Amino acid sequence: MSDARDDLPQLYLITPPELVIATFPDLLAACLDSTPVACVRLALSTKDQDLISRSADALREITHARDVALVIENHALLVERLGLDGVHLTDGSRSVRKMRKDLGEDAIVGTFCGNSRHDGMTAGELGADYISFGPVGSTGLGLGQQAEQELFIWWSEMIEVPCVAEGALDDVLIRSLAPHTDFFGLGDELWQDVDPVAKLKALYAAFG
Repeated sequence: MSDARDDLPQLYLITPPELVIATFPDLLAACLDSTPVACVRLALSTKDQDLISRSADALREITHARDVALVIENHALLVERLGLDGVHLTDGSRSVRKMRKDLGEDAIVGTFCGNSRHDGMTAGELGADYISFGPVGSTGLGLGQQAEQELFIWWSEMIEVPCVAEGALDDVLIRSLAPHTDFFGLGDELWQDVDPVAKLKALYAAFG
């Protein structure tokens, strides 16, 4: 990454909820080779431990070969077993203290806090390495609540814990939030496109 981009947000990729182990690792590798990425989140909807483990093994080989962190969504017991870098929680601040104790100081512990400043601050105080807010864009999923730009402006001015902006992002939202967030979490924005690598490059160009 050039010096001109040193102060810009970093990329944080989120896997699709369902993936094909035979093909997705190659697609992920192509994305990582095309654009600088800091972290990948394995966020599968399945509860099949064997499938999760095989997926993690395949992605770990890709990410670690490129010095990219790999965290898993919620399944904290698999972090050490699968040689992952940490966990991404989805329950705000509720599990942060326990996960930090269980996984140790070296593991990444991040958590999704919706659009709650209070939950985000509490999670940071309890030892979270980053706080994720979203969805940023408009989506028909969830309860209809959005993480507005004002939240990210306030967070960047008041809180030192890094934050991730994620959910229904486009180039316009990315340009407006780039001065106020540390990471952009991209998932469906990429994988639902006909050319995820080209889409990633285009969204990254909107960082600044």
